[in-house]
Amino acid sequence: MKVKWRDLFPEPIRTILGRMPPAQLDQVEEVRIREGRPLEINAGNTYHFLTAEGLMTGKPEEAYIPQKEVTHRLLDLISNHSLYTLEEELRKGFITIPGGHRIGLAGRTVLSGGRVEYLRDINGFNVRVAREVEGIADPVLPYLLDMNSGQVLHTLILSPPQQGKTTLLRDLARQISSGTKLASGNEMRQGIRPRLKVGIVDERSEIAGSYKGVPGFDVGPRTDVMDGCPKAEGMMMMLRSMSPDVLIVDEIGRPEDAEAVMEALHAGVSVIATAHGRDLAELSARPALRTLITEQMFQRYVLLQRTSRGMSFKLADGKMRGMQHAGAGGEAFG
Repeated sequence: MKVKWRDLFPEPIRTILGRMPPAQLDQVEEVRIREGRPLEINAGNTYHFLTAEGLMTGKPEEAYIPQKEVTHRLLDLISNHSLYTLEEELRKGFITIPGGHRIGLAGRTVLSGGRVEYLRDINGFNVRVAREVEGIADPVLPYLLDMNSGQVLHTLILSPPQQGKTTLLRDLARQISSGTKLASGNEMRQGIRPRLKVGIVDERSEIAGSYKGVPGFDVGPRTDVMDGCPKAEGMMMMLRSMSPDVLIVDEIGRPEDAEAVMEALHAGVSVIATAHGRDLAELSARPALRTLITEQMFQRYVLLQRTSRGMSFKLADGKMRGMQHAGAGGEAFG
């Protein structure tokens, strides 16, 4: 079940978004709603305030101001009129709804034993719009494959937030699972990919956009999804029960995540994971990931960057030696 992202919002925000020019609306990545403060959007990785007429502006005083009744209706809609059933999500500070759209929440925390028990008086929302972009992995996928063995190389994808890591993972899962012909200008890397069993551990339901366990996005015909499960535990469950050839997991960073990745690698299962980081040096400074890097457990590193032309990739091997720079649109240059 997919949800059209504009249908998430109550009136008048839905109408305001509908007044935007279609080309601008198609670029919307985030909608930020703060009670009593200007309506803000992120379109094309640039932030703007939004007027009641659907016009983008840099002046907050010109923007539409959502009031309490609007934020209450939004909370009612995204909780399907049953906020008490979202106790775990409220503890984490976000809700993922059908279609993979993720809604961050801000409000007053209620503590128990010094830990966050849940959120109340919720007055801030960040709706992150999920989209699938088929073919976005085309420029980078050939460099993540061992053409002799037919295996996927252990890969870590890194970038700062909101650069497209999850979108890239989604298309990698689809292509690795479906086994279609590679689209590469490098003759040594052309050919038919093997159709591999893929396991996705989707803790926040963003990669597959599952609803009641069924993926809402096309993640491939031989892909199994462990939805809403903590990453480390989900990886172990996949290894024990689903015999994947490739494990895909988003945003590792905790010690238990690194241990689970290590376990999968030692079990002969390929891993494609993502992590937050601006470069390899920054990643190496994170204690939880340092062992994976120093012991060269990953065979490929992909630094993901968004440019005015789209998505570009810088690649390095397991020893962090540069290999290739694959640009947006599929061209590659050394």
